[in-house]
This record gives sequence, structure tokens and C-alpha cells, in this order.
Amino acid sequence: MKEILIDKVVLNIGAGTEIANVEKAVLLLNRISGAKAVKTVAKKRIPTWKLRPGLPVGARVTLRGKKAQELLKGLLTAADFAIPKKSFTENGFSFGIKEYVDIPGAKYDPKIGIIGLDVVVALKRRGYRISKRKIKKASVGSSHVIKPEEAYAFAKAMGVKEREEE
Repeated sequence: MKEILIDKVVLNIGAGTEIANVEKAVLLLNRISGAKAVKTVAKKRIPTWKLRPGLPVGARVTLRGKKAQELLKGLLTAADFAIPKKSFTENGFSFGIKEYVDIPGAKYDPKIGIIGLDVVVALKRRGYRISKRKIKKASVGSSHVIKPEEAYAFAKAMGVKEREEE
């Protein structure tokens, strides 16, 4: 029950308020992941940033299972298997990729240009389902939660090394 597994991998691109940039982000995530990306929308009104509720500001895609594991290997290759220690949190870790052309198999597209993306990896242990099921929900014990040190040890087993802060 203490075995750590990959729950999901989420790819996210914050594109700003330009509708054309959001469309490029959706197209890029569709190509990289092979799954359908969705647009993310603003929830609050922030006049200085020209944001209003319902305005598309980015795109994301969530992958699970074998597809997530395979894509994660390529994404870690693009990040040179180096992730800062501060990126490891409770139940997961995250890192960024500055240019999508660093990802193996991704080719440059002049219509898209150069875009970076964020990768969030959620980790879990067997038994987390009890907190999500419909009937007889229960809380997960604190000893079952994945600590940042355990998340780092899991990533290190995948070949990740600690990156120096910039």
C-alpha cells in the first residue's frame, strides 16, 4: 500500500487574453499529448490585466495511465531530467519546459511559434479512492500522504536530478 504511483500528468499553457494565442496553445497541446485539450477561462474580473469572467486565458490537458507515463518520460527529457528541489510538494511535483521543440518528437510549426508549458505530476498511493468514492467516503490517513521527500525519491528513481536555482 506504500507504493507510489502516477495519478495524472497535467500540461498547462497560460496564453494571456489574446484569443489567437489560446488557439495556438490548444493546437500545441493536442499535438504533444494526442488528447483533446480544453480552454481555461478567467474566473475573476481584473481590469488592470483586462480580464473578465469567462474570457479564455489558457489551455490544459490531463493524461492518466500508460499514456501519462510515456509522455512524462519525454517531458523529463526536454527538462534534462533536472527539477528544482522546491518543485516537489505534497502528493506531486511540477516543472516547466521553456520551448516545446525540446520535447522528443515535437517539430517546430511556424503557425504556433515558440511556446513553453508547465507540467504538473500528481502522485498517489493505492487506497486514495476512499476519499473520492460516492458511498462511505473516508479521509486518507496522514501516514498515507506522500511527503515532498518521498516524491523526490520517486522522481530520482525515474532518473531526475536536482537542478540548481537560477
